[in-house]
Amino acid sequence: MINEARKYQAFYTKSTPIVDYMVDKLLLNPTDKIFEPCGGDGVFVKAILDLNEFANIDICELNPASIEVLQSKFSTFQNVNIRECDTLLDNELSFNSNFGGIYDKIIANPPYGAWQNLAKRAILKKMYSALYAKESYALFLFRCIELLKEEGILSFIIPDTFLNLHMHKAIRKHILTKTKIIELALFPSSFFPGVNFGYANLSIITLQKKSNQTECFSNSFNVLTNFSSVEQLASIKEYELKVYSFLQQEIFSNPDHAFLISDNSSIAKAINNAALKIGDIADCVTGFYSGDDKTFLQVNSPDLKNGKNYDLVDPNKINREYKNAINILDGFEGEKHFLPIVKGGNTKYLKPEGWFMNWSKEAVSHYKKDKKARFQNPQYYFRFGIGVPMISSSSITASLIENKLFDQSIVGIFPKDESLTFYLLAFFNSPTCNKFIRTINPSANNPANYIKKIPFISPNEEQKEIIDSTVRSILESIATQGHYNEQDENSLNKLIEKIFGF
Repeated sequence: MINEARKYQAFYTKSTPIVDYMVDKLLLNPTDKIFEPCGGDGVFVKAILDLNEFANIDICELNPASIEVLQSKFSTFQNVNIRECDTLLDNELSFNSNFGGIYDKIIANPPYGAWQNLAKRAILKKMYSALYAKESYALFLFRCIELLKEEGILSFIIPDTFLNLHMHKAIRKHILTKTKIIELALFPSSFFPGVNFGYANLSIITLQKKSNQTECFSNSFNVLTNFSSVEQLASIKEYELKVYSFLQQEIFSNPDHAFLISDNSSIAKAINNAALKIGDIADCVTGFYSGDDKTFLQVNSPDLKNGKNYDLVDPNKINREYKNAINILDGFEGEKHFLPIVKGGNTKYLKPEGWFMNWSKEAVSHYKKDKKARFQNPQYYFRFGIGVPMISSSSITASLIENKLFDQSIVGIFPKDESLTFYLLAFFNSPTCNKFIRTINPSANNPANYIKKIPFISPNEEQKEIIDSTVRSILESIATQGHYNEQDENSLNKLIEKIFGF
């Protein structure tokens, strides 16, 4: 049975400055017809009624326990209509949205990542075919935009993942072409004390429905960041916040309509105007997963980081001649059937061997058939390339894949021109690359689709020779001494900064 919190993902808005900010952004009028699509404990409704006890408010709520709370608070208000229903599926709301919307103002803190059973998910995928149906907040946002009248205003608290994630391209397009963004405030989820959202940062987006796309594109809006306390929302003008201004046309022109928010506007311009990107000059793919690493994966030392729960590999069972095998993707017969695999972890340039995968014929046959395993992109297994961890710390890092297997925690980068490998290895370990990837995707994730969008500039012959020579020196130092000269890395970073301009 699904946990109630997981089912509804209802995180109530207890912060007075947040509530006051959002209600203020609605620019309420006495005659407004107002909608709260996920009523929760009624904090927004109460704030509105405190301003106008005769406000005309419709509330929808799916959780029966919350319905009881709402009834106890607002049943005496004849102007407040409470319905137990699913905002995303309700037929009455579908009818109203199909005919241009009926609400002047909508306010909510919608569910984030609410669990949907398979039957409901199938219906949602059909109803909201362009959207990522697993993320409930995007569906609520789309639904409520459609329920607004022309010129109607909406204010929502939602995770900031909609700004950049590839899966939310469709909702960004809808916002940019069907609404005028009034303001976007970005703040830490810690502003909601005691609640674990699973998201590092939240946002409050306030927008106005507008059917004229030309007017939408010409709209200019501010993004407010660098909040240090929730109280700053109550009196924004008194604090020194970071404020970015954008035209919606500018955002729409970005790759995947992403909100590229950066202190250095030239970085966003470089991303938009790049003649070549990493995806043009290299294949970027996700690696292998056994489906049951505790069974198939072994380590060469009990002291290996994250390796203490794995069996120790027998050195006599490690195949050191695998690079010459003809049918390597079918596995090996005999006892020498463990092969080295490159895993995640923020190590620059070269990872020491530590992990070994069972690559016997029986095991490989299992990987190809097992539903949990991921025998994906096998044409890139055991090739010479670069591995970038899917999850990094503060900075992106990269290390060589020396004709080894690489797992799904790695994005394998394989240049179409193999002579570019050392240049790209230096680039992916540089602050320049980190500026690009954190503008494209501010989170610590580095999926293949984002890496593909990073601009690429080819070095001249002299620059390439210097970089190749320095990288070889670093690799040799790591292989023989376990470390490298940081001055070599600094010289690489300066040269890459010169090539890219920052």
